[in-house]
Amino acid sequence: MQAEMNLPEVRGRITKDADLSALTWLRVGGPADALFQPADVQDLQDFLAALDPSVPVFPMGVGSNLIVRDGGLRAVVIRMGRGFNGIEINGTRVTAGAAALDAHVARKAAAEGVDLTFLRTIPGAIGGALRMNAGCYGSYVADVLVEVQAVTREGKLVTLTKDDLNPRYRQTDLPEGWVLIGATFEGPAGDPDELAARMEDQLAKRDATQPTKDRSAGSTFRNPAGFSSTGRADDVHDLKAWKVIDDAGMRGARIGGAQMSEKHSNFLINAGGATAADLENLGEEVRKKVFQNSGIELQWEIMRVGEPAAEE
Repeated sequence: MQAEMNLPEVRGRITKDADLSALTWLRVGGPADALFQPADVQDLQDFLAALDPSVPVFPMGVGSNLIVRDGGLRAVVIRMGRGFNGIEINGTRVTAGAAALDAHVARKAAAEGVDLTFLRTIPGAIGGALRMNAGCYGSYVADVLVEVQAVTREGKLVTLTKDDLNPRYRQTDLPEGWVLIGATFEGPAGDPDELAARMEDQLAKRDATQPTKDRSAGSTFRNPAGFSSTGRADDVHDLKAWKVIDDAGMRGARIGGAQMSEKHSNFLINAGGATAADLENLGEEVRKKVFQNSGIELQWEIMRVGEPAAEE
């Protein structure tokens, strides 16, 4: 924790020198200068308005798509909890807080006859799904998004349209330091029993093909195809990251405690005792081998933040 960093008074909780490894699905990473868990939206606004503008902030969800490097993060990490996980349904419109789990939103929506079933197997929470324009089974957050609410780095509450976010394949535009706090979606109407059955089928398919019982962060690399230049999702061909990784002979490859899953080669897993450096170095080795083999330059889907550990 930087000694000169003065943090505002809050109603939520601030933890200095906060260990982030327990907050990521891969269970790696060093400490943040501070971890702020706001009590509610007003607490978040007041904190950001009073925080020294030179202090960086990093919004963090449930850590399902994140590697925090071993040296930690020189920032205030903002992690939202109970005050930001509400789910409300009005007709075919679903409003969900950023901390609401994707799976919970899908289940609650389905019970009310709203089809957001593609969210059921996406790991993480709504904030991350918005940030990454998450998708599955040919559907993407952008397809059902109406608007989002965010708090600016200066503490102002704003509403953004889908066009403001400019969603593309696994990315959106959001100004540095802004914190997404919730969104409204509009899904197609459907029969609750049929939607529930579809989600069960999706779960079975996922469990059969992905290492769901291992410590991973979901897909490691973006599929080489992605959206067309127009941003439309209907111009995607079948080239998949796992296939070019297999072709490069990297299924099951290891560095230290990090491994490319034998079950699905686009899943980077902590097979036991991995450091963030092990995971990132293995990912970079995969990128190198794939490029050498096929000329394809894989792009990380997992976000990597922070500093490497200081050399002993």
